[in-house]
Amino acid sequence: MVVKGWKAMRNLLPQNWITRIIWIALLVAAISALLSGRWSLAFVAVAAIGLSLLPVLFAERFSIRLPQSFIAVITIIVFAAVFLGEAFDFYERYWWWDIALHGMSSIGFGLIGFLFVFMLFEGDRYAAPPLALAFFAYCFAVAIGSAWEIFEFAMDQTFGFNMQKSGLLDTMGDLIVDMIGAGIGATAGFLFLKRWRFAGLVYLIRQFIRENRHFYRKDDDEG
Repeated sequence: MVVKGWKAMRNLLPQNWITRIIWIALLVAAISALLSGRWSLAFVAVAAIGLSLLPVLFAERFSIRLPQSFIAVITIIVFAAVFLGEAFDFYERYWWWDIALHGMSSIGFGLIGFLFVFMLFEGDRYAAPPLALAFFAYCFAVAIGSAWEIFEFAMDQTFGFNMQKSGLLDTMGDLIVDMIGAGIGATAGFLFLKRWRFAGLVYLIRQFIRENRHFYRKDDDEG
């Protein structure tokens, strides 16, 4: 896995300047923390690199081609959530930090849910009503968000962490944001099926499908 991870990183770095800058910054932070004996910071920096690399390894394992824009967004979210959020306490410094990250991640999971169910139909736009596919994507994203809240609760109760911050208010606020973000991601899938052509999330869906045409061979959209 280490060898595959290094090859994936080496192939990716020359192509995506956002990912390159973040990974280099994390690597410098990890080395600096190790030299100064700040073990927790070093662990967080290495963990952030590993988590941002996981989607690349997963994609290689299942022959999925991730567009550079997808990898950049994933890296930014991991960097903001794990490194800035935990190591530099951005969750406490900025009240909106957790809300923004939950919103971005839930939109992403809404897109992933749509792409997954659309893949099951091999890109057949007429296999199910567009609203049904969008609803599945919405449920998928909300389920992921709910699972994360359960994880936070379990960590707090088991190890005495404070991941839920203000408890019930934090959990309910996160779930509300998750539902809004999931709705946005699912709506993008619905609009894609309706052949809307504007840029943004619909463009990201179209870009992913173009890169992985072998999974969506029945899709007739060449745009």
